[in-house]
This record gives sequence, C-alpha cells and structure tokens, in this order.
Amino acid sequence: MNVLLAATPPKPLPSPRTTASVGAELRSLHAAGALELPLPGGARTADRWAALAGFGRRDLVLARLAEGHTDAVAILAEADRSPVPGALYGVWAAKSGGTGAALQNGSVTGTVRFCSGLSTLERALVAAGDQLVEVDLADPGVRRHPDAWQAVGMDASDSGDVVFDGVPATLVGPPGWYVARPGFALGGAGVAAVWLGGAAGVLDGALAYLRERGEADEHQLAHVGAMHTALSCAEAVLVRAAAAEVNALVAGTCRAAAERTAVEVLERALKVTGPTPACRDRRFAQRVADLPVYVRQHHAERDLAALGRTVLGAA
Repeated sequence: MNVLLAATPPKPLPSPRTTASVGAELRSLHAAGALELPLPGGARTADRWAALAGFGRRDLVLARLAEGHTDAVAILAEADRSPVPGALYGVWAAKSGGTGAALQNGSVTGTVRFCSGLSTLERALVAAGDQLVEVDLADPGVRRHPDAWQAVGMDASDSGDVVFDGVPATLVGPPGWYVARPGFALGGAGVAAVWLGGAAGVLDGALAYLRERGEADEHQLAHVGAMHTALSCAEAVLVRAAAAEVNALVAGTCRAAAERTAVEVLERALKVTGPTPACRDRRFAQRVADLPVYVRQHHAERDLAALGRTVLGAA
C-alpha cells in the first residue's frame, strides 16, 4: 500500500453522536475483528496506519477509542503478553498538572487525567511512575470523574479523570520499559495517522458543502487545492516512515507534519465554507470542534523544539 487516505471517504457516524452510540459502534467493530490491526514495525505498518487514518476520517471520537485499544494490544504483544479475550482496552498515561498514578505494593493509587472510554472499556494500561501496569476497570477502587471533561470538542469520547484507590495491578515490562521500547515511537506516529484522517474528514465536509451549493469561486478553489496539497504531503511523510525504522526523529516528524496539516486544513476549511455549515451542519461542526482538541496532543513549539534538538544531535 502506498497511500493512507482512501479515495472514497468512509461513511461517517450518524449525527448527533453520543457516548453511547460511539461505544456501541466501537464494540461492534471489535466483535467484527475490525480492530485487529497489523502490529506496528512489521511489513504492514502502512496498512495499520491506513486503518487508523480511516477511523479518524470517519469520526475522531471513535478513532480516539479505537487507537487506544489497538495501541494497548500492540504494547501487550511487545511485552509478549496477550489481552483478555473480548475486552476493550485503553492506554491511560497522562501526567498533567502534577497528577499521575503510582505503584505501591502491587496496587495503583493516584489521579490520571485525560482518560478516554471511562464507561466503555474493561481494561487499561496505566503509567504508574516509571512502570506500566494493567488494571481491571471493574475494580471498585477505580473511581471515574466524567464531569472533569468540559470540552465541546471530543465531547462524546467518554473522557475524564480517574482516581485509583489501591487497585491491584499487573506489571507490563520492567521499570522504564514503556517509553524505552521501540514501539513507543511507532505508537506516536500512529496517532499522527489519526490526526491526518481527522484533517481529511474536515476537507470532506468542506467539499460536501461546495458540491451541495453547486459552485465555488477562485478563492474557495485555491483553499481546496492548498488543503489537498497539505494532506498529500503529510500522507507522503507517513507512508515513507511506515517503510523505515521509526525512531524518535521519524515519529516526531510524522507528528509535526500531521499537526501542521490539521491546523492549516482547519483554517482554510472555514474560509471556504464561512459560518453556515459550522452553525447548521452538526457533523461538520463536530469535525471542526474535535480536531483542534485531539491534535493538541502535539505540544506545538515544545514538541518542535524537541524535534529540532534531535535533528541537531543527528547532524
């Protein structure tokens, strides 16, 4: 495969979208085997990223949960472990604002933010200090706080804070393994594929608006051409990376390319459409609200500076 973005856009989720409807679709995909993606780092990494881009192009909330599950499965495979059959997984590793989990006597304590799939998932891989552990989310010591998530973008992602109060945990790899393993960079580049798909979905919405109107002026056409070019260039970066050894430099480049493309597509798409579909088309409004929230997993200039540092050191 030499492309990540299919010529025909996937059928989007019905609108309005809800946490329940997204969860049901995720479970349906899981049951059908659609979340059984090729493992990263092999000969079919591009196929894996194409599937992730397709989820993002269809719906970014669905993609967020699908990417988390598939990443967890890949991490377990890298640790020579198997997931619990039939279980939906997530990876909860944020350490925001001084929060984070810790491992004490084989149990997890602490608060983790930005946990998606609070009521949907059965298992999670949790970063506890410098260790990664697997927990059963049915344990009574897992306390969910969905009200912590106040965003309009990614509103149906079933996200929020989780407080762990002595939850039994199983180690996944030795201390420091989670971020030191080769798959860490591959996982980061896989998220970039989701962002790329989300940006393609925004362009799909702008094109649908123009086709419905039956006309486009030269300025609108120029923006369409620029968006197409930006998406094609970022796609080429990821396709090339999928065929190479994905290290920190390659993964950082993929993420920077996808983030820059998402920002440009968002700006240009709204110039093409004006306010009408953002105010009157719920699906388009969701797309332009979801993408800037999700893509901010890239830390803008901070991540670019880290990339620049890597480039300088590799020169």
